[in-house]
Formats: sequence, C-alpha cells, structure tokens
Amino acid sequence: MKTIERYVFGSFLSSFTLAFLVLTFVMTIGLMVQIVGYILSGLPMKLVGEFAMVSFPETLQWTMPLALLVSSVLVFSRMSADSEIAAMRACGINLLSVMKWPLVFAFFCSLLGVYINNEIVPRGHEIRRSLKAKVSVDTGLDILEPGHVIDDFPKMKLYFGAKEGNWLYDLVVIDYSSPGVDRMITAAKALVSTKGRDISLDLYQMTVDPLDAEHPTMARANRFQYYVKDALKESKYSKKDKDLRFFEVLDKIKSYDSAIEKAQGSSKIKGTERYFLKRERSELCVEFSKRFVFAMASFCFVLVGIPLGIKAQRKESSIGMAIALAVSLGYYLIAILMLSLHKNFAIHPELLIWLAVAASLVLAGRLIPKNL
Repeated sequence: MKTIERYVFGSFLSSFTLAFLVLTFVMTIGLMVQIVGYILSGLPMKLVGEFAMVSFPETLQWTMPLALLVSSVLVFSRMSADSEIAAMRACGINLLSVMKWPLVFAFFCSLLGVYINNEIVPRGHEIRRSLKAKVSVDTGLDILEPGHVIDDFPKMKLYFGAKEGNWLYDLVVIDYSSPGVDRMITAAKALVSTKGRDISLDLYQMTVDPLDAEHPTMARANRFQYYVKDALKESKYSKKDKDLRFFEVLDKIKSYDSAIEKAQGSSKIKGTERYFLKRERSELCVEFSKRFVFAMASFCFVLVGIPLGIKAQRKESSIGMAIALAVSLGYYLIAILMLSLHKNFAIHPELLIWLAVAASLVLAGRLIPKNL
C-alpha cells in the first residue's frame, strides 16, 4: 500500500470507527432503555441477557452501511475542500487507486452483512420468539410490547393497547382452546395471572363471542374470570420466514417449487391453492433478496459516497450529512417500496428489489468518471 493510499484509508477508517460508534449508540438507546426497564421490573438476569444478546447484533445491518456512507462523504469532501484531491490530480495520481482500499473494505463489510442478515438476525428472531413462547405470563408479559398482535402462545392470540404491571388495557383475545369454537374476548382492562399451564384473565367490562359451543351468542359482563386452558403448554416452535437461515431458505424454496410443479400437473388441486403456493414462495424469495440488498448497501454507499464527497467541495459537515441522508433514504425507500409488492408474484418483486443496487451502480457509473 502506497503512502498516499495509506493516508486516505487511515482517514477513512478513523472516520468510519467514530461514525459507527455514534450511530450504534443512537440506534440502541431505545433497546438499552427497554433492557433497563426489564431489570427494574424484576425480570431474571439470564432472560435479560439472552434478550440483549439477540437484539444488539440486529442493529449492525443498519449502522455499518450508514457509517460507511457518512465516513466516505465526509472524508473525501474534506480532502476536496482542502485541495488535496486537486494536488493528487496534479501529481498524476489516479483517484481510482485512492478509492481502492475504501471500496475493498466496504466489500468485506457487505460480505459480513450477508452473514449477519442470513445467520445472526434470523437466529435472533427465532430466539426472541422462542423466549416469548416458553416463559410464563408473569415473565413473558415483560417482553411483550403493547400495540402488536402476539401469537407466541399456542392456543391464543393477544392484543392490548397499554400495560401497567400485569394489568392490560384495551384487551382483545382470540381463544382457540376449545375444539370447534374460536372465542373473541374484549375487555376495557384485565388482570393477568397464571394457574399451572392456564392463563387467568380477570376481565372488566368484557364481552365474549360466542360464550361456548352450546351458547353461540355474545355475552357481556362488568366483571368475569376467564381461563384459557393449557395456553402455556409447550408446543413445537414453528419457524417463520424471518427465522430461516441461508440453507433453510434454499430448502424451503425448493419445496415450494416442487409443490407448485406438482400442483400445475394435477387437475385435483384447486387454482386458489396454486395461487397461495406461488404467493408464499414470492414472499419468501423477497425476504431472501432483501437480506442481500441490505448487505450490498455497504458497498453501494461507499461507491456513490466517494464521488459525491469529492463533488461537494465544501468544508461544512452539514453538506456531507445532507448528501449521506439523501443517498441512504433513496436506497432504502426503493427497497421498501419493492418489499411492499411481495404478494404480487407476477411482477417478480424478488428481482425488483435489486433496483436499489442497480440505481446505485448507475449513479456511481456517471459520477466516478467525472471526478477522475
């Protein structure tokens, strides 16, 4: 590595380290507050530790690409403003050689991102859901957030708008514990406790529909004690698409392909079944492609950030930050827009999501020759 390349790469690494630490701190503040709340509420330290271990690595898929983008824009805009870029050109130094090592570093960060997105993050999703499914209600409610449908218990789905201790407010429960009867229970508030494997709900201003198999009508009461039998009974954990790691995804895609091929060759399988098979395969493929697109952000951000930083030619860091914000927003907006099309398998959203990467390569192809 030549002296000038070492100088540029050293400045890039120091800026990246600082940006990475700051962004990691900012993006984990909410998680740290949540963990402190669990400790203060008496949650076992072992459970808190497991929750933290699976939650912190997930932030790397965001902080690493953004830190690379910020450092590439700020370092090269400073060098351009201090006429260092002009001096390199005057000395006949090819700027591609100066850009080489930051790009190599970004490429290895993308490879690390592929590993994180396909192995660490899915494992984190799986462990978090498994923890919610295995712990008791007294412990489990501490890691269940209001405002989300909770389907981690084997025989019920739960939703609540707010929580104070074991008091739940604006409660909605779908109970599947009775064969052939699915009950919907609503209550203004409820005190939750456990009795063995049963969940006890002390409901206030409640409704239940239907009451039971013999009384298929809605019932109301100001206060009612309701039990969900065997709600905490351990069951085999069923993985979701986000929980699947690299080779598990490939195996599941192959199983979908064989099922679709079999369905197309059979007149006994209904068209609706074939449709849902194709849609489920499309959703899985989009999830799989998303992991690679988000990992490629590290390389794409540096590839675009360096020529944009040179072009800025301003010392103010606010200009560099504005450029970094615009690039990152554009990249992730394109990816998220394509993610929203995951059910429309006819337009191949698993391929369209790569438009974010393609747009970055096209932009870099136009900017880099102008700044050499």
